[in-house]
Amino acid sequence: MASPMITNRTPISCSLLFGASFPSSSSSLSSLQIPARARNRRASGFRIRAETMATEKLGIKIERNPPESKLAELGVRQWPKWGCAPSKFPWTYTAKETCYLLEGKVKVYPDGHGDEFVEIGPGDLVEFPKGMKCTWDVSVAVDKHYNFD
Repeated sequence: MASPMITNRTPISCSLLFGASFPSSSSSLSSLQIPARARNRRASGFRIRAETMATEKLGIKIERNPPESKLAELGVRQWPKWGCAPSKFPWTYTAKETCYLLEGKVKVYPDGHGDEFVEIGPGDLVEFPKGMKCTWDVSVAVDKHYNFD
């Protein structure tokens, strides 16, 4: 079923969601009026979700900038630390590893995915599955907390 098409000449009301209305003229889109309280609510809500959104790519789970409460709940700051200088090396995970990068920049190339990689950096909470074989390409020295399950 095709969705209805709305032209730029049709007034659209978003007041139920954001308290705003789109202008009816195509030349006035920049004059969109959104009440301050709606802008603040939307902006802060988006920022919170964006900072704590977890993603999965090529079997690697990443949560960028998790809240301190989550790090405390996991006990991340009590986990052992590991670091390495810029280098490139193969790695096999014999157990699931969860790590939290304090510093560094790494491209992880999981075996079987060609030139595809996952890039991780400071503030990333990362989970590597047991059995994953990959190559770590460390471009900026790494300092991380880690835990094997």
